[in-house]
Amino acid sequence: MNNHVTILEIDGNALKHNLNYFKKKLNPETKILAVVKAFGYGSDGVQVAQFLQDKVDYFAVAYTHEGVALRQANVKTPILVLHPQIPNLQTVIAYRLEPNLYNFKIFNAFLKLADQIPLMNYPVHLKFNTGLNRLGFWHTDIPKIIADLKETNHIKVQSLFSHLAASEDLEEKDFTINQINNFTYIAQQFYKHLGYEPMLHILNTSGVVNFAKAQFNMVRIGIGLYGFGNDEQETAQLKNTHNLKSIISQIHIIQPGETVGYNRAFVAKRPTKSATIPIGHADGISRKLGNKKGYVIVNNKKAKIIGNVCMDMIMVDVTKIDCKEGDEVIIFNNQKMLNYIADVSETIVYETLTAISPRIKKVLK
Repeated sequence: MNNHVTILEIDGNALKHNLNYFKKKLNPETKILAVVKAFGYGSDGVQVAQFLQDKVDYFAVAYTHEGVALRQANVKTPILVLHPQIPNLQTVIAYRLEPNLYNFKIFNAFLKLADQIPLMNYPVHLKFNTGLNRLGFWHTDIPKIIADLKETNHIKVQSLFSHLAASEDLEEKDFTINQINNFTYIAQQFYKHLGYEPMLHILNTSGVVNFAKAQFNMVRIGIGLYGFGNDEQETAQLKNTHNLKSIISQIHIIQPGETVGYNRAFVAKRPTKSATIPIGHADGISRKLGNKKGYVIVNNKKAKIIGNVCMDMIMVDVTKIDCKEGDEVIIFNNQKMLNYIADVSETIVYETLTAISPRIKKVLK
């Protein structure tokens, strides 16, 4: 039982709005894969998947244990494991997860396991590297892959996919188009020689926004599902899904010359009322937000963080705010606040969201 008073509220209506926003950009027959890796981008992958399972065609997780958690929560939608490891392949099969096979080492390992069990037409996905240079087969591997696939009925390719490197950056448009063209060539080789036609997908959130003509059979929606479009205009059309709230644990009156927090980083120049909030850098609050660079909202007013961010607490200046112990504190509840936090923390919203600690209670409303 997690009874932490700091709570991340996940807005179900916002999730639905964002999903429908991207659906309108797609052809009616295009499938949607919702990315729920990394605790659903810092929210709760299980709760998000349970909420969306009748609204999307696929889920994607990064690692096997994330997929297992969804299956244990009775999520029956197909689940693609984007980065499986060989020691986990038996677990992948046990929980009917669908592995991404991205090089010959894991391809051969899975094929061997599928032969031993034996499996019949087990769904797998093949990833090709078209320019991100992270995971994936090369186009020169195609003849060997097809030859191996024709020799077995233990596995069946459910999809071919790739990952765009800079779909949000229109200055890299030529590079992205070249990736799409390379992927199209790869797909054509499989369609010509394999004997059946797997699904195709290459577009992520920004890909849907900027290159919707390349939607193929399915698209992958990640950060867009949670309210960000990697573009101001697109983000303005989306709704924030993450609302992080806490309370005031204690209020202190700090006299001139007294200090607050570790290293005595804040020195009061005048009588100051400080409020202590039960959330800190162990919960994902960057230390760069300390010393008046970051703020929270108390009774509709900004309260700047004073002193250094502690592991489990922050202290804020509420001298000019009418408040009391137990009052609600908003850490963030909109895209503007999240973007500000990311900017001050010298990072991106992806990291700000996924840094939210699992020990914070998560509630989908």
